[in-house]
Amino acid sequence: MEDILRSDLARTMLANSELIIMLNQASTDRAELAKLLNISDQQLSFITNVEAGHGLLKVGNSLIPFVNKFPKNTELYRLMSTKLNEVF
Repeated sequence: MEDILRSDLARTMLANSELIIMLNQASTDRAELAKLLNISDQQLSFITNVEAGHGLLKVGNSLIPFVNKFPKNTELYRLMSTKLNEVF
């Protein structure tokens, strides 16, 4: 995210996106995202030191917190997991 926020073109694309899925973000990135996307401090709590599967959706002008947990003992979880130690 840091590299994206450094680019004027990428910032413009991000600001004009209708759908953004944000997960846990570094503090410097959160501050920049808050300015760019008009995210309140309360809304930032959904992407501050949260566990996997928690985040914030930007859909149009709406910001929607979410929790998305999958049972780990399923084939679907195995297919979607990015944690190599859980796949093999």
